[in-house]
Formats: sequence, C-alpha cells, structure tokens
Amino acid sequence: MEDNERTSLSSPGRENRESRAMVGKFDGATLDQPKFASRRYTSPWDTWGTPGFSELVRFFWLAVTKMKRLAAVPTNLAELERTLPVITPDFTVRTKHGAPESKMTWIGHATVVVQMDGVGIICDPIFSNRCSPFDSWFGAKRFRPPPCSIDELPHIDACVISHNHYDHLDVQSVVKLNQRFGKALRWYVPANTGSWMRARGCENVVEMKWWEEDKIPGTDIVVAFTPTQHWCRRGIFDTNKQLWGSWCVIGPRHRFFFPGDTGYCTAFREIGKVYGPFDGAAIPIGAYEPRAFMKFAHVMPEESVQIHQDVRCKKSLAIHWGTFTLTSEPYLEPPIRLAQSLKDANVRAEDFMAVRHGESLSF
Repeated sequence: MEDNERTSLSSPGRENRESRAMVGKFDGATLDQPKFASRRYTSPWDTWGTPGFSELVRFFWLAVTKMKRLAAVPTNLAELERTLPVITPDFTVRTKHGAPESKMTWIGHATVVVQMDGVGIICDPIFSNRCSPFDSWFGAKRFRPPPCSIDELPHIDACVISHNHYDHLDVQSVVKLNQRFGKALRWYVPANTGSWMRARGCENVVEMKWWEEDKIPGTDIVVAFTPTQHWCRRGIFDTNKQLWGSWCVIGPRHRFFFPGDTGYCTAFREIGKVYGPFDGAAIPIGAYEPRAFMKFAHVMPEESVQIHQDVRCKKSLAIHWGTFTLTSEPYLEPPIRLAQSLKDANVRAEDFMAVRHGESLSF
C-alpha cells in the first residue's frame, strides 16, 4: 500500500507523541509526504528522478578515469593550505546585546556545530579519513582534515542525522561521540535508522518521519524533521528502506535549518511557511557535477540560494564542499559560483557565506 504524496495535517505525530510540543504553523498547510511502497520510500515531487543507465555508466567511468583531474585538488599541501586553510575553532559563546550569541561552526563537508539558546547541536558528524565502509583503504579520502577532534568539541546535547549515506552517517564518529557523551546525547535520526544506531551503542535515539517534532528534554528547544529530495543506501539490498530529510531546530530566541543533502524541490517553500523565518541555516553548495547524474539529489549554488530564500533565512553557511572529492566540479568552484548566484538573486554576500574549515558565523 502506498502513502499519499501530500496530506493536510494539523498535528502530525500527535497520536504517539503526546509529550512533544508542537511549534509548526500547520493550520492550512499542505505537507509533502514520501511515497512508500514495498517497504521503500520515494521522493514525491516531479523534480525527482533517477539517472538512466547511460548516465550511471558515464559517472562511474568518470570517477575511475578523471574525477580527480577535473576537481583539480592540489597534491601540494602548501597550496591546499593557501586555498583552503583550516583554523582552530573557537567554541566560546560570548554575550552580545545582553544575551549569549548563537553561532554555527563549519567542521567540514556537512558537519556543523550549532550553539544556540543554551544548547549544542552537531549535524551529520564525519571526522573519519574517508567516507566509506572501509576507512583505511577505500572510498573518497579527505583532502582537508577536521579542524578539531571529537574530544575537543564543546558540550553537545543533540545530534541530527539527515540520511544514511557514508559521508553523512559515519560509524566511527557515531561511536566516538557516544563514548564521550553517552546517554546525555540525544540522537535524532530518520525513520528506520534507530536500530542501526542502537546496534552501535546509542541509547537516547529518536526516530522521526517528516513533519514530526520532539522537545529536547530539559530545554525549550524543539527539533522538527522535514522533507528533502534525496535517497538512501548503505548496502546492496537496502536502497530507500530508511527515510531521509532536513532538520529544523526551534528555540525560544533563534531558529536554525539544516537540509543535509538534497536536490531542489518545492518542499522548501512549505518548510519556510511552517517553521520559518530562520535566523541561521547550513545549506549545501557542492557535489553537483556532472549535472545529468547529480541534479536529482544535489543542489548547485543557484538552487542553494533559492533554498535560502524559500526558507526565509537571515544568515546561511555554505556546506558540503571543500572536504572530499565526490564529484567533478573544480574544488574551489562552489563558493565562486555561490557568490555570482547571490549577485544574480540580489542577495547580500554577507547573508550566505562560505568560510574556512573551523570558522564560525554568528546569527
């Protein structure tokens, strides 16, 4: 049986989440839901599709033969240090205008540490050398190191995971975070991901479907799971058996949005209506070429700017670039193309910024 693509909901998840505060403006909203058939999810929009066989063959041939040459990542460490410097993060929360500042710190790829309204949140943590099931020898290798270790992170109250691909759900990072914070760390994961987390020792795990909400215990922070256009797989036979999505973090003073990994779709306008406007967001800008293969699942900078506008964000941080060679665009192209896209959309450069690894943006 297949779920409806779109349903009108006034209080999604209320039937089994009585203790969870509802903060979304659901009245009158028409909310996208994933298709679900044969125990597998599918994105519901017309903008979703899968690359054809020829595009698939071309992409893997490109990956084997000339991906690194096209990406043009320097092998010279001094050149990398010059073009993509890594700085030591400053996780100190200072007082601004009589209240603690809120900020987001880019660790690399899609990993972001968010400090807002008295809590610490980490998004899609990957501190490993490779995004692969075989960290020591196979898979895309980091060309920029993490600016800090897990032991050097500030206190983290919650971790949000957007989906189960290896560059977003990293087993070594999950295990190390759990070893450091234990039950005090609340893991927010998409539906059908909880058993994987618990098998790695995580106990404080909350699985969610699109448009469901949960309040972090002991805080005034509500976390909501919202749609993205993407897909899932970690093995050979588990394609789309787990859900994927974006995260909204709603505090008493600030709101933060994290899409993780996504192609462009109309859901972002609805997210902006239900949970926006946002004070801060971490939005992907890289891993978009070759376009025929990547257009369904990864946004290009022009679409990143559109997401920034759709969710009505004041300050966005550019992520998902400059860390792993996953696709064929030149490694420094995403922020250059972002700058031009912001000009074309009449958005101020300071409203959507690419920063150095380890650097923070206040919002």
